[in-house]
Amino acid sequence: MIEHFWPAMMLLALIGGIFTGYPVAFVLAGVGIIFSFMNGIPVLFLSMGVQRIYSGTLTNWLLVAIPLFVFMGLMLERSGIAERLMRSLASLFRSTPGGYALSVMIIGVIMAASTGIIGASVVMMGMMALPAMREAKYDMSFASGLIASSGTLGILLPPSIMLIILGDQLRISVGDLFLAAIVPGLVLSGLYFLYIAGVAFFTPHRVPAPERVAKTSFGVAVWSLTRDLVAPLLLILSVLGTIIAGIATPTESAAIGAAGALILALLSRRLSLPTLSDALYETTKTTAMIVFVMIGASIFSVVFRRLGGDAMILDMFNIRENSPYVVLFFIMLLVFILGFFLDWVEITAVVVPIIAPIVAQLDFGLPGDQVMIWFAIALAVNLQTSFLTPPFGYALFYLRGIAPDIPITTIYRGVLPFVVIQITALLLVIIYPSIALWLPIAAR
Repeated sequence: MIEHFWPAMMLLALIGGIFTGYPVAFVLAGVGIIFSFMNGIPVLFLSMGVQRIYSGTLTNWLLVAIPLFVFMGLMLERSGIAERLMRSLASLFRSTPGGYALSVMIIGVIMAASTGIIGASVVMMGMMALPAMREAKYDMSFASGLIASSGTLGILLPPSIMLIILGDQLRISVGDLFLAAIVPGLVLSGLYFLYIAGVAFFTPHRVPAPERVAKTSFGVAVWSLTRDLVAPLLLILSVLGTIIAGIATPTESAAIGAAGALILALLSRRLSLPTLSDALYETTKTTAMIVFVMIGASIFSVVFRRLGGDAMILDMFNIRENSPYVVLFFIMLLVFILGFFLDWVEITAVVVPIIAPIVAQLDFGLPGDQVMIWFAIALAVNLQTSFLTPPFGYALFYLRGIAPDIPITTIYRGVLPFVVIQITALLLVIIYPSIALWLPIAAR
């Protein structure tokens, strides 16, 4: 096994760099450069690495959708649409145990299909819903877990930045991935709703109805909700509808969404120069982070493959002797464990190019293109847990930032049932591939 010495050392160096707290992009690039020079292939690195960075990342037309979707989400968050929806939903469910929880869940689904920005969704819903939940005497562990988990739906439901990057890494249609993610996203949302309903039915003291409610007729509440739903639904249809109908590519639909978000902010009288400047600044930061991680991952993967890393991974999984589902189990377990310590961007950029050839060789009884779509959606559901799993779950720290008085152990305890629900959704997608493949096949 001496031929696997250098790729194994690369992986150990990568893990060591990550756990010592250095920025992942610089660790990836640095490990790749160091090992290329240690093995006497600096010219090869310069020719292959630079070409890979330029043609695979910097001139990739598909990746233009990333800043456009980020900008769309940020402008929507600042337009006040979610705030108005929350008020309307709270008024509609005002006398129902768990009414605030149902409102947060519905807002999470709508904002996920409109924005896909996890940090913005968690912070926004936390700032709007937590004070009302405190006043209604909600169990704070349940409330914090609900807000954090509902905010993560944006990474699965289209338009999702994760699906764009997965489509680029796996060389499959982003439009097909968007279609494939709709049903699993709704299944996961349905499981959340069932859990909320179960808590409200069996332990209503954890999610009591507010003692003081505003006197608003049911008809007025329904009309207010319908009115506030029009804008986000039109934006969702303009983005996803143009992709599904084949009118626009994902990049073009992202431009439509960005323009639509600007118009909605203008109509809501929330568009100002400081707001626009702040949204552009945050878009630039987020996009730069993603692109630099992808550049570092490109350098790492070029050298890793040249040193025989592909063969080492194939030998490690021993795909010729194990069942395809056994190999898939270990891949999903690896991704789940990495989610405790890494962000989805690093996992997608580093791990996916390594494991994709392995999955492509496995026989699941499906056509090759369908296997990769199914695998990508299963991977997306798995990666969604990385936002909720301690110690480095991003959604947990977003929530902690706006609610410093809630102990972090309370937040951890609150998200555990939702992590179990996400794993259940992952198992359903793996056991029943039609959940992910039905819409893409029907659209062909």
